[in-house]
Amino acid sequence: MPDLMVDFIISLDGYGAADGWPGLWGMDVPEYLAWLDEDSAGDRTTLMGATTYRLMSGFAAEMADNPVFVKLTAAPKVVFSSTLESPPAWANTELVRGDAAETVRDLKRRGSRPLRTLGSVSLCRSLLRAGVVDRFRVVVFPVITGATGKDRVFDEYPDVALDLVGHRTFDGRLQLLEYAPTVLDGPPGTGD
Repeated sequence: MPDLMVDFIISLDGYGAADGWPGLWGMDVPEYLAWLDEDSAGDRTTLMGATTYRLMSGFAAEMADNPVFVKLTAAPKVVFSSTLESPPAWANTELVRGDAAETVRDLKRRGSRPLRTLGSVSLCRSLLRAGVVDRFRVVVFPVITGATGKDRVFDEYPDVALDLVGHRTFDGRLQLLEYAPTVLDGPPGTGD
């Protein structure tokens, strides 16, 4: 049965973006970008919500020759939305209007491709709450965007215990942390 990995890039203070900051927080990170290119070659299905779909399909159209977007365009994608028009314009994209967690359960039962999210904070939150996330991977950029940060990634998440299953440093400063998550009913020691 294929695994589902939630995948985020964040600032040290937990933001997914910040007003006025360029992509990747303006850092020159060739080792990380090379790894991303290599990692994007995997045989998997990418899951995303409508906002991320609009952003990424726009980037794919603008940067059609970029190797990461060439691979992402060619790969199967599932977008969960009640607002997007059907069929989606981005090649190899399936639009799902139903329950995301049930769709993921079905993809895991009948599929063989690993599943990976792309952005989509609220989608990832709902999938984690539903107990269908097998791995949780975060790349932490060494910046604090307290004054300009937006899209706090972990707000409204349930309590989650994380067991470290992998780590790596890119470009001497970015930290990749991969965890196996366990959703908790509350803080440890407070249950019956």
